[in-house]
Amino acid sequence: MSDPLVKVKNLKIGATVYPPGEKPHDIEIVHGVDFELEKGKVLGLIGESGAGKSTIGLSTLGYGRGGVEITGGEVWINGRDILKGGLGALRKLRGSEVTYVSQSAAASFNPAKKIMDQVTEAAIRHGKFSKSEAEKRAVDLFRQLSLPNPETIGNRYPHQVSGGQLQRCMTALALCPQPDLVVFDEPTTALDVTTQIDVLAAIKQAIAATGVAALYITHDLAVVAQVSDHIMVLRNGDMVEYGDTDQIINAPREEYTQALVSVRSITHEEKKPTPEPVLTVKGINARYRGTNFDVLKNVNVEVHPGQTLAVVGESGSGKSTLARVITGLLPPRDGKIEFAGRNLSADLKGRTREDLRELQMIYQMADVAMNPRQTVGTIIGRPLEFYFGMKGKAKRERIQELLDEIELGTGFIDRYPAELSGGQKQRVCIARALAAKPKLIICDEVTSALDPLVADGILKLLLNLQKVEDVAYLFITHDIATVRAIADSIAVMYQGKVVRYGPKSQVLSPPFDDYTDLLLSSVPEMRLGWLEEVIEHRRMESAGN
Repeated sequence: MSDPLVKVKNLKIGATVYPPGEKPHDIEIVHGVDFELEKGKVLGLIGESGAGKSTIGLSTLGYGRGGVEITGGEVWINGRDILKGGLGALRKLRGSEVTYVSQSAAASFNPAKKIMDQVTEAAIRHGKFSKSEAEKRAVDLFRQLSLPNPETIGNRYPHQVSGGQLQRCMTALALCPQPDLVVFDEPTTALDVTTQIDVLAAIKQAIAATGVAALYITHDLAVVAQVSDHIMVLRNGDMVEYGDTDQIINAPREEYTQALVSVRSITHEEKKPTPEPVLTVKGINARYRGTNFDVLKNVNVEVHPGQTLAVVGESGSGKSTLARVITGLLPPRDGKIEFAGRNLSADLKGRTREDLRELQMIYQMADVAMNPRQTVGTIIGRPLEFYFGMKGKAKRERIQELLDEIELGTGFIDRYPAELSGGQKQRVCIARALAAKPKLIICDEVTSALDPLVADGILKLLLNLQKVEDVAYLFITHDIATVRAIADSIAVMYQGKVVRYGPKSQVLSPPFDDYTDLLLSSVPEMRLGWLEEVIEHRRMESAGN
């Protein structure tokens, strides 16, 4: 056998941290990791946030981001240790032998340059191809990646294509220089399931067609099972388990891996609706200022006390826009909203303090939903003071009660957001919403930015709080697994319309309309061969039409 393309030996990575009120000190975040990767093979790196996945992936480019530094070990690419060649050698390596696909293509592309110029830049600069050869190769890759109008899409700017198309363009950018290794860093995590399946299929087909080796970084085992030959499970900078994909998925040895495989095991029995809904949305049509087309079209839904309505659909379907209308941030053109037996003002400015208190919202990104200069106690205490006039000891005791409810307990009241994990931050946002004693909480993609195990904990917490507080949820998501876990009723949205609506048992049972069928069939299953089955099914459907 020939030597492996990639050999990582005893890799150690560290960083300097600056805790509030303490002296800066060095920590080790990756503790002596080893692995090998052969040409044409894909290794999946999986684990929760902070496990070291992206940090290890970037080490194959000799790179440490955000003050992170490779402190020990060896990284061999094509028979040489890239950590010993100096910066000049790394510049020749990056974009030539090793390329990178980030999670957010929108943030990675230059908005002022055409897609073709960016896709071909590395291949031309490294002398792999002439300009005309690179552009021809780019068009071939656009075609391989099933992009529309492959001959002309490169003439567009990044904002002129969809998120899924731009992610595929970034894959073309990584493959254009004919690298030996591509590092895919969560390339589909930010996409809805229908777009994700297209990008995932395109990536897998491109890897097979080019024979490139790949590191595929994700926290979703169902996704990595479709593209990887081997999987390495990481936690807190250590390798927990390593094996071929079949063994990791079907016979995991370690307890942590078993927990990852069994995630989303929540069972929630659908509750029958109460006679009177807490929220009724009737005939809502809405458009954004300065536009002449509706983004919501005759939307009608209800939410009942102590129950959960899941609003599901792909990006751009109108889910978050519906939340903006309900909260008064986007007054509708027509239609009305009834809440707790009264008509709500269409505009936020016309709503009473009681309206504001009883209708709360939890946002997707807890990081930007809290003031980083305020303590947890201040953040949770603001609604207590604003709505109930609580101060001093009574307020602090109620804050601690809320922290106990969200299972954070003692020791958190005086912490700042920077001292919390992603899941802990989201729990604080939940406590802040609960502090107002609301009748309805709108949860806008509250688990989509979290790792599966952390998200599972948040969902269980929300369900337990619902039983205790009898609060209703309007839960916006594109994750069907989440819908199955928590919903009592479901509204499926597509292009601003509700295309399917009713109790969970009915909405998730056939016969399906075309869009709901596509949505449900696009949810990755944790079994080998699932992606190939979906690709073949769609090919046959396309041929039949």
